[in-house]
Amino acid sequence: MIRIPVKDKSRFSFDECLLFLNRSPRECMHRVEEGHLYKLFADGVTPVLLDISYKNGEIQVQPNAPVNEAAVTAYITRWLHLDGNMESFYRFAADDHILGPLVSEYKGLRLIGIPDLFESLTWTITGQQINLAFAYTLKQRLVQAFGYETLIDGHPYYLYPPPEVLAVVPPEKLLEMQFSKGKTAYILHVAQQMAEGHLTAETLLQMDYEEALEKLISLKGIGNWSANYVLMKYARFPQALPLEDAGLHNALKNRMQLPVKPAISDVKEYTAHWKNNAAYATFYLWRSLYTK
Repeated sequence: MIRIPVKDKSRFSFDECLLFLNRSPRECMHRVEEGHLYKLFADGVTPVLLDISYKNGEIQVQPNAPVNEAAVTAYITRWLHLDGNMESFYRFAADDHILGPLVSEYKGLRLIGIPDLFESLTWTITGQQINLAFAYTLKQRLVQAFGYETLIDGHPYYLYPPPEVLAVVPPEKLLEMQFSKGKTAYILHVAQQMAEGHLTAETLLQMDYEEALEKLISLKGIGNWSANYVLMKYARFPQALPLEDAGLHNALKNRMQLPVKPAISDVKEYTAHWKNNAAYATFYLWRSLYTK
């Protein structure tokens, strides 16, 4: 058993995190069942299934085979933001008429990340200008075609295909899956850039926010929205704000009882004071779009 401490545990709800992780029946990268989170993890030759639960104020992980405990701890901590100190955001949100009700309704929700850079980049490309359900369908097709698959206790589990694999995939294979020509080109470009070492997780995490934003936007198919999504969900920059996000616009419309979705100029005005609370404010507004 691996035990992982949770920082600021009075503002942590594993149930809220599971609810967000379980929002799509098409999700193939993890499974949620009866208060447990199941995730295939690779840190060596043989992937290991992690059974993740919460008890007595700590995350408890039961692997089905020997595994590097430090690597598992780092991965899950990053994924669920277990080392996050929520006091600053909760204090900020309490004085905000839009965010205040959200931190009461969804108390304990952490910003669920994507702890793999390549998955984060290609997921945001996949989700551009389509609805979330179809984005999950495309991801499922990609993972099942090119990722690692194993069957454990009757359930399939997957590892996301690495850039080295997708870098040599013929474009027509993605087109057959209903990826658009543009998305196909962008995904393969990112795969080639990472496979050749032009972009690595290590170098990106050493950059400050502005440097990282510029680096990501230099990639084909990555604009301001996609870059900020990755910097929010992977690199965890607190000021990352996917300003153009349709979900953010819909959530603001709902919470502010607006007749129509706000224009970008209005969204800029509404969010100008968020600063280092932008990533969490966005995430809590996204959460408001999902019902139990």
